[in-house]
Amino acid sequence: MDNLALKDGLNNIPFSKLYTTEHELEYIAQAIASRQIAGDGAFTKKCQHWLQQVLGSQKVLLTHSCTAALEMAVILADIQPGDEVIMPSYTFVSTANAVVLRGGIPVFVDIRPDTLNLDETLIEAAITSKTKAIMPVHYAGISCEMSAIQALATKYGLAIIEDAAQGFGSMYKSQPLGSLGKMAAFSFHATKNIVSGEGGALAINDPAIMERAEIIWEKGTNRSQFFRGAVDKYTWVDVGSSYLPSDLLAAFLWAQLGQADEIKQQRLGLWQRYDRAFAPLELQGKVRRPTVPLECQHNAHIYYLLVDNLETRTQVLAALKQYGVQATFHYVPLHSAPAGRKYGRAQGELSVTDDICDRIVRLPLSAALTTSEVDHVIALVLQALAVRDTALSFAPLS
Repeated sequence: MDNLALKDGLNNIPFSKLYTTEHELEYIAQAIASRQIAGDGAFTKKCQHWLQQVLGSQKVLLTHSCTAALEMAVILADIQPGDEVIMPSYTFVSTANAVVLRGGIPVFVDIRPDTLNLDETLIEAAITSKTKAIMPVHYAGISCEMSAIQALATKYGLAIIEDAAQGFGSMYKSQPLGSLGKMAAFSFHATKNIVSGEGGALAINDPAIMERAEIIWEKGTNRSQFFRGAVDKYTWVDVGSSYLPSDLLAAFLWAQLGQADEIKQQRLGLWQRYDRAFAPLELQGKVRRPTVPLECQHNAHIYYLLVDNLETRTQVLAALKQYGVQATFHYVPLHSAPAGRKYGRAQGELSVTDDICDRIVRLPLSAALTTSEVDHVIALVLQALAVRDTALSFAPLS
């Protein structure tokens, strides 16, 4: 690695570099000046209304995390002890934990080798008399094959809960992710495209559960109805928890939402720069690039490469780390985790999941990155793979 000397300003490239607008501090100051910094304040309402308009959802509730939104969704789907929920194993633990907390059973299904999303052709075999819901995870902001999943949900009377943690701003057949299921959970964590440090949202597309969603969101009380004048006092009426974020987080988020389109376009430009640079390597069989189906418009949440094996992945990550570039792998499959084996069950062989988890390399991507930084990462990856002299061990995807 001696022939790529460290360049000024390019020796510390984080995986997810924070992008801010000019308004975060301004809006936070406004929230403080209003003396209303708890949940459900003015900025919370602004964000919720904006998200409802963009998603076309019946209702959107901000939460303190995507984890909280998933937990709310599982309660609203009436998951009871012993009920089964189908999901990929290749996802973050919150997807499964939300089900397990209600006594439900996550049923892990394999992913597609192209998009790394839940394989819709394997879902039907996983459906039993105990199945209550399907939780598709839109990996890297690229939509699952929702038409097929919706058809199965209709056929078997199942709820769809979209785990759109990575999917804000993405589309499927011209419809926003988050509008395709009964409910959808979003993340505004610091590693996402649009951020508030910690934060999330639950989008509700079924009017029949809107009122209960507010109650669960407000610790199981009818407080929201009270403030609308619908009841003369509020009290405990259902299960729930404190799922609201502080209005300070909502103020930060409001600044980010104001530049959502600009952030997306900046990320897409850098994503495409990576993709063009690695096209020759894919033709040589040294890597596989992300696959984006024609019906999907993605948000450039993740740029990843699939290398040939774990040894190559380890070497590439080490080479990047040597030059101060923070790249990483991703999930340890849930079906192989101790808690996954205890609380869930795997449907069939999850061979694609097991294979992908050892070969994925996620590269730095943020609207705050410069093209020079991205070009530096590209050069380091190309050099690392040249040093590795990887054999042509698999053919490019057709």
